[in-house]
Amino acid sequence: MNPTDVPTGDRMRAVVLDPDADPVLDRSRLRFAAMMVVVGVAHFVAPRFFERIVPRWFPWAREAVVVSGVAEVASGVLLAVPATRRLGGLLATATIVAVYPANIQMAVDASRGEDVGVPAWAAWLRLPMQIPMIRRAWSFTR
Repeated sequence: MNPTDVPTGDRMRAVVLDPDADPVLDRSRLRFAAMMVVVGVAHFVAPRFFERIVPRWFPWAREAVVVSGVAEVASGVLLAVPATRRLGGLLATATIVAVYPANIQMAVDASRGEDVGVPAWAAWLRLPMQIPMIRRAWSFTR
């Protein structure tokens, strides 16, 4: 790869900014993409945290954490590029819905006094907060 092929500065902005989009919505898309990448990377930096909240009935906690981490990073990368934002929105929506049972498990465990990294009230508050996230991710598919 030629070093001039690597997007930097103005070329990077040309890759991730959508000239046809409302600038406010475009920045929102990029913030959401960054959030997905950061959360996805966290699955590999602190996998034990995520393994603890995988529902007990699901037999492959470690694999679930790896797959969801990859899906979150991939959806963020896809969302960051205007040409693939629809696919990224679809993957982000599916991923957030798929990991919802882990959020429920976290709330249940916190209510039982288990250390899940957040107080029980915050774990329960996260559940309805996922709905706007799902709606926002879905909005990128249009």
